[in-house]
Amino acid sequence: MRFVWAVTAFVLAAVMIGAGIAQRTVLQGPRTESETISVTGDAPYILIDGSVLNSHSGSQTLRVQEAGTIFASYGRTADLKAWLTPSSYTHVTLDGGATTTTAVAAKNPPAAGSAPITPVGSDLWLDEFQQDDVLITPLQLPADMSLLVATDGVKPAPSSLTLSWPTGATTPWAGPLIVLGSIFLLVGIIVYVLGVRHARRSRGPRRKGLPMPVTEPIDVAVTGADKGVISATPSRRQLTRGKRALLAAPAVGVAALLFTGCTADAWPQLAGTPTPTASESVVVPQDQGQPAVTQQQGERILTRISEQVAKADAAKDPAAAALRLTGSALAARETDYKLRDVAGHTALSAVPDKPVKIILPEAYGGWPRTFFAVIETGDVILSVTQEDPWSPYKVSREAELVSQASLNLAPSYVGAISIDPDSPFLALAPNKVAAAYADILTNGDSSAFAAQFDSTNDPFRKLVADNRATRLQAFNQTGAQTGTLTYAASAGPDEPVSLATLDSGAIVAVTVHESDTVKPTNTDTVIKLDNNAIVQTLTGVNQSSTGFTTTFVDQLFFFVPSQSSSKRIQLLGYSTSILDAKVAP
Repeated sequence: MRFVWAVTAFVLAAVMIGAGIAQRTVLQGPRTESETISVTGDAPYILIDGSVLNSHSGSQTLRVQEAGTIFASYGRTADLKAWLTPSSYTHVTLDGGATTTTAVAAKNPPAAGSAPITPVGSDLWLDEFQQDDVLITPLQLPADMSLLVATDGVKPAPSSLTLSWPTGATTPWAGPLIVLGSIFLLVGIIVYVLGVRHARRSRGPRRKGLPMPVTEPIDVAVTGADKGVISATPSRRQLTRGKRALLAAPAVGVAALLFTGCTADAWPQLAGTPTPTASESVVVPQDQGQPAVTQQQGERILTRISEQVAKADAAKDPAAAALRLTGSALAARETDYKLRDVAGHTALSAVPDKPVKIILPEAYGGWPRTFFAVIETGDVILSVTQEDPWSPYKVSREAELVSQASLNLAPSYVGAISIDPDSPFLALAPNKVAAAYADILTNGDSSAFAAQFDSTNDPFRKLVADNRATRLQAFNQTGAQTGTLTYAASAGPDEPVSLATLDSGAIVAVTVHESDTVKPTNTDTVIKLDNNAIVQTLTGVNQSSTGFTTTFVDQLFFFVPSQSSSKRIQLLGYSTSILDAKVAP
C-alpha cells in the first residue's frame, strides 16, 4: 500500500510542478508590448509627448540605437517646448489613439555663425541620459511631462526609437504549484523509502514455517571466495543509509532549481491595498502655475552652482563666476577677486550646496523664474534665478541666516507665488523695503520706518551702528580738525525678489548700499591712504585732495507680514562686503 501512495504522490508532484513550469514558459503571454517610432527628416530633436508615453499603462522604457552619442532628457512639456523654440524638431503625439509625427519649424532661430545651443546640462531637465550607440532607460513619466531625444543637437536626431510597456501579465499560481508539487515529491520519496524498508524487513526469519536445515560451523581456516563474500557483504542498515542519501540529494537539488525561477509575479498578492495616512493638505489655487523646480532638480542646480563658483574662486575669474552668479552676488565676487591678495581683506566664503534644508520654488511657468534655498552648511539662504529657458540658474543674493523665525512655507512640490513689487497687501511693499531699511541704518531709531521693523532680532543693525561709531571715534582722534567722515545708505539697484508664505506674508530679498565718505575741510588738506591698502587697490591712488567714498553692498532677506498682521518686518539673513571705492568728486 505504501508503494501505491508513493506513486500517487509522484504523479501529483509531476502534474503540479509541470503546470507551474508551464505557466512560466509555454503558457505565459508576452510580458511587454512595444511600439517602434520611425522619424524622417533632418530635425536635430525629437519631442515625445506625454500622451504617447502614457498610451499604455505602467512604466515606460526607451530604447534608441544609433551610431555615436545619444542624448535623452525629460521635463515638463511646456518647458521643453519653450526650450525648443529656436530649433526645429519632430513632435511625436497621439491622434485618435494612433501615434503620429509632426515636423515643427524653428521660431527665431539663432543668427548664422552663432554657437548652437547644446541640450547637455540644461537646468530645465528633471534628468538626462547620455550613452554611445545604444541608449536604454526606464522611465515613469506623468502625462504633463515629455521626453526629448537627440544626438548632439546639431546632427539629425535618431531615425528610429522604441518604447515598451509592461503588459501586467503575471503567473500568480506558478509558485504555489511548484512548491506543492515539491512537497508531494518529498512525501512520495519518504513513503517509497518506508515501503522499501518494510518490504525488506518482512523477508526475515519467521516463528512458524518449515524446519530449518541443520547448520554446521564455518571453518575459519578456509580461504577463498566464500569467506570473502561473507566478510565483504554490508549490513542491511548500511544499505539503507546509503540509499537514503542517494535519494534525498536529487530531491533537494530539484527543489532548489525550481525555486530559483520563481519571482514576485509568480505568487498571488494576498496583501490588501494599503490605506494612506492622513496628512496636512495645502490648497493650491486653480490658476497657480507649477513650481519652477522640483526638490531634486533644485539640489542638482545648487551643486552645479557651487562647483562652478569654486572654479571661479580658484582662478579669481569674474567671467567664470558670471556663469552662475548675477546681480549683487556677482558684484561682490568681482570686487573680492581684486582684493584676494591684499592684506586685511577677508575672502568671501564658497557657495555651499548641501545639505539642503529648504527649497521654495516660485510657482510660475514663465520667465524669469526664481527659487529660494536654505543650505544647512553655514545656514546660508540663496535667491536663485533663471532669466530664460536657455540660461542657467544664477545666484542673485546670498546671505547668512541670523533669525530663528518660524515661517509657514509651501512645500517644494507646490511652490509659492511671486509677490508684485508694489503689492499693497503686505505691511510694506517689496519695492519699498530696501529704502526703508536703508533709512533705519542711516538714522537709527529716529527713522520714520523704525517702528515697522523688529529691532530685537536684528544683529546686523547693531553691527552697523557699532562699526560706524568705532570708525568715527578713531577718525576724530586724528582727522576731526582737517576732515569729515559721513555715512549714508540707500536702496541698491537690484529689483526685489518676493515669494509668498502660506500666512499671506512674504520672504523679500533686497539689496542695500552703504557708503562712507572722507573729505578734507579745506583745500590745503590731502587725504592719504597709507594704512588702507584695500581702498588704495580699488582706487589706484594713495592720496586725494577731494577725499574718498567707499561703498559696501548688503544682501538682505526679510519676512514681511501681511498688512492685517500685528507682526513687524523681521530680518532673516544678511551678508555685507566691500563693493567699490572711488575718489570723491
